[in-house]
Amino acid sequence: MPFENLEVWKRAKELSVSIYRSMANLKDFGFKDQITRSSLSIPSNIAEGMERSTEKEKARFLEIARGSAAELRTQIMIGIEIEYINKETCAYPLF
Repeated sequence: MPFENLEVWKRAKELSVSIYRSMANLKDFGFKDQITRSSLSIPSNIAEGMERSTEKEKARFLEIARGSAAELRTQIMIGIEIEYINKETCAYPLF
C-alpha cells in the first residue's frame, strides 16, 4: 500500500503542518526548531519505512516514527506549560 493512502501518515502530515503553522511567529528559535523537526520526522519516517524492501527495515522506521511521536508529545506538553501552545486549541488529545 502506498504510504499516501495510510490514515496514520495523513494524520501525522496534518499534525506537522499544524505545528509549523502555529510556530511560524515564535521567536524562541531553539524550541521552534526542535518541535518542528520532531513533527516532520513522524510522517517522513512512516513514508520511508513503507518504501523499504524488507519487513525488518519497515519496522525499524516505524519505530523511529513512534519515538518521534513521543518526543513531539513531550514538546507539546512543555509548550503548553510555558504558554507557547494554547491547550484549549490543541486539536490532538495528549493526556
